[in-house]
Amino acid sequence: MADDKSTNFKVKKDVGRSDICFSMAREPDTGKCYVGSSDGGVYHVDLASDKPEPKRCEGDGHSSYVTGTALTAKHIVTGAWDRHLAWWDRESGKLIRRQKAHDKWLRGVEVSPDGKLIASVADDMVCRLWNAETGKLVRELRGHKAQTPQNYPSMLFCAVFSPDGSQLATADKPGHIVIWDVKSGKQLQTCESPGMYTWDPKQRRHSIGGIRSLRFSPDGKVLTAGGIGKIGNIDHLGAKSRLEFFELGKGEKGKSIKVIEAGDKFKGLVEHMEYHPEKKWLLAGGGDHGGWLLFIDPEAMKIVRSEKAPMHIHEFSLNEKADRIFAVGHNKLTRWELEA
Repeated sequence: MADDKSTNFKVKKDVGRSDICFSMAREPDTGKCYVGSSDGGVYHVDLASDKPEPKRCEGDGHSSYVTGTALTAKHIVTGAWDRHLAWWDRESGKLIRRQKAHDKWLRGVEVSPDGKLIASVADDMVCRLWNAETGKLVRELRGHKAQTPQNYPSMLFCAVFSPDGSQLATADKPGHIVIWDVKSGKQLQTCESPGMYTWDPKQRRHSIGGIRSLRFSPDGKVLTAGGIGKIGNIDHLGAKSRLEFFELGKGEKGKSIKVIEAGDKFKGLVEHMEYHPEKKWLLAGGGDHGGWLLFIDPEAMKIVRSEKAPMHIHEFSLNEKADRIFAVGHNKLTRWELEA
């Protein structure tokens, strides 16, 4: 169960930026972070320092939004809308390798718990698994339709590995989730979350929303999907943030067991989620024009605390002691600290 003391975080440092920071990865047991930018750059910065100074990594890795960042034993691996993956040396920050990975915008990059595999997802609706060291393609996972129910191009937004690395979940714009066996590449289950997808058939003939984040519970039995509820005005993210919990492991389809929609002050997309290391709570971050953090009791499946953020959050990292949160987003890098 969550308690007031374990969720009492306050902003202690924020760093202004002229760009949008879409992705990040953090060195374990430090505040040193690698950040993917809308300017195509990858930056390294120590967000635990008193005066964080972002420095750009050397090399032309990307020419568009860097939407995925992950760490392996030796490398920083990034992916971008330019459809490429790039490998950077962790010690020097220099570009090591750049290769085309997808045929459309690349949306996310994840590393397996053992550090041996990289998963990338993109709007070609394919998830690809890569050897984290060599960059060699290991397997393609194809289980998402190229078009929405209204026959418009779909998008494959996110992927996440289970804590033991045996499974991988992927999710798309209409709310379709596939859980894969990593070793064989076979589909194990599917889940459906259509409440995170909005279609306007009249004014704009346009769809918006989709599942933007996924997280397995520490025991791998529950999968949480994060996104946004039904949107009245599709030109804005003017709907409540939404989370849906699925029970896994029984039958071909995961069972939806709980839906949470935040209050009117916490609208927009759920962009990222992480569990407290002692499983006290599930933390979600995101936003619309502004941003927020939501602390969710994983047993009761309810929000127990919410905090406004100084920016729309795209990704964050909770440190090992669960007393600091490092986040990146619209025009800011931010550090929260737990207050006694």
